Amino acid sequence: MTRVRLTARGLGAVVLGVPLVAVGSWWRYPGVTALGAALLVSVLVAVVAVRSRTPVVPTRVVRPRTVPRWGSCTGVLELTGVSRRFPVLFDATDEVAGATVRIDVPELAPGGRTRVEYPIPTHTRGVLAVGPLTVSRRGPAGLAHARTVLGEVVPVRVVPRVLPVRGLPGGVRRGQVGADERVERGGTDLVGLREYVPGDDLRRLHWATSARTGTLMVREDADPARPHLTVVLDDHAPSHPDPARFEEAVEVAASLVAVAVADGHPVRLVTSSGAVSLDLPAGATESDATALLAALADLTAHPAGPVPRLQVRDLDVVAVVCGVASDFAELTLEAARASVGVVLVADPDPIRPVSAWGGVLLLRAPTAETLLDTWNTAVAR
Repeated sequence: MTRVRLTARGLGAVVLGVPLVAVGSWWRYPGVTALGAALLVSVLVAVVAVRSRTPVVPTRVVRPRTVPRWGSCTGVLELTGVSRRFPVLFDATDEVAGATVRIDVPELAPGGRTRVEYPIPTHTRGVLAVGPLTVSRRGPAGLAHARTVLGEVVPVRVVPRVLPVRGLPGGVRRGQVGADERVERGGTDLVGLREYVPGDDLRRLHWATSARTGTLMVREDADPARPHLTVVLDDHAPSHPDPARFEEAVEVAASLVAVAVADGHPVRLVTSSGAVSLDLPAGATESDATALLAALADLTAHPAGPVPRLQVRDLDVVAVVCGVASDFAELTLEAARASVGVVLVADPDPIRPVSAWGGVLLLRAPTAETLLDTWNTAVAR
């Protein structure tokens, strides 16, 4: 859809031209009348010029469609001239999450082609609606312009940054529910049973349970030397008085999950509100990690609520990521149930960067980078 409007210069020409024509005709001053008429005709010519078919073929591409926060995302606008006689002047704007991004378009020569790249702001996590693209064609002398809305609305997903993490502490898996045995290295722990499906290794059948239930049951074992990471992200809005600190907490959680997946460890991600609860087994693929990042990209702060209670199978390495106003007593008690418990606090003014409460390690730092640096120094092996 194309809308034609007069510019401020065009409105000024009309406001000046009408009185000149009127006064010149009343007082019989041909020169004054001609000057006013010339101004009005110029405005009319500009309107007619921009109302004609837009003499360009526009193409807009946005890439990449998934980008980490503060990452590089670029819009590319290509204009191909159709007119073979006159150069064309254009202004262009693109909408990004409701904000207007101006695009500087050079003068398009007759029959020429121009390509303009412009940055898409990615400082906001989530799904950004990019578009529609608006092209404004300027008439002669800049007296009128025609605005044409072009292009579709393109979604760009901004996911949390994944920052460098050295690794996880060594695994200390608990045995079956209700047991307290811990094995530092070697052997396996029974962490569950499930029904047999074709293709399972028959050597993993649990014959005692199979005989008792009448259904073939298969052991689910875990290597104690392989840590099982559970990340608990406190996404309650009162826990993060400064929204910027919440973004830092999300990126800490994303980085810990990413390193666990990259190293082939099982991982669980859960938020205090229950908005996100995802499990990935050992050996998960990169696409599985992408799904976790997508879930964090869409995460928003929720009203206050109770601290989630973790299952026994999740109590190996537990990393609680929270804000400066979080319920530390409940969160720390939950982390203390694990074999290895760490609480990471996005604190804008930490007094003690590293401390301990019982068997739980407390790390405080203002940014995700410094929090993870402390993790690399005090926790990772």
